[in-house]
Amino acid sequence: MEHLFYAPDIASDPELPEEESQHCVRVLRLRNGNAVTVTDGKGFLYRAILTDAHPKRCRVGITEKLSANTSCRFDIHIAISPTKNMDRMEWFVEKATEIGISEITCLRCRYSERRETKLQRLYRIAISAMKQSQKTVLPKINETVDFQEFVAQPREGCKMIGHCTESEKNLMKEIYKPGENAVILIGPEGDFSPEEIKAAISAGFSPVSLGESRLRTETAALVACHTIHVLNQ
Repeated sequence: MEHLFYAPDIASDPELPEEESQHCVRVLRLRNGNAVTVTDGKGFLYRAILTDAHPKRCRVGITEKLSANTSCRFDIHIAISPTKNMDRMEWFVEKATEIGISEITCLRCRYSERRETKLQRLYRIAISAMKQSQKTVLPKINETVDFQEFVAQPREGCKMIGHCTESEKNLMKEIYKPGENAVILIGPEGDFSPEEIKAAISAGFSPVSLGESRLRTETAALVACHTIHVLNQ
């Protein structure tokens, strides 16, 4: 594949964003006539030729639009309480994007160590990971919401909650059906509160086990994401 760039509006405006244009011209030193591949982050690839290699606004001529060949016919939505150390949260976003994830929501829970999150940084990391891994879908990253507000909203697909409290839980393979959308709740290092677990179960979320080890928040979220992909193979 040629150099991959991200331009969300490429279908209607064949121009690369400033940051992508700068990378194209000043880092890769591409010039007019060079071939590039652009993704819109919505599952499509556009083969194109540089027509105006400008460091702030590269114009391209689209030669072909392709629907990416992907076996992912399901959505994965991870709702996670952001870690106190943002490096760990950034690691999760990067790796989940590489594996394949549709949506990430930051949860404000009773024991959350971080109440707010700078989404722009996470968004930039997701773009970089999407391009590096040759993915064509950029995950949606939502603003931080209160846990109770999130679980009260209607959700399609298999709804699950991973928590550390000693109680009856199922393995994900026992309740998830391949092809289904998946919504998975992952709590903070201090876990969900008993009230939050009860509220989630009342809203239709099934308690699931992510294995015998006690996992860090970001590790648990990535294990959940990967497990859904494995179950769909």
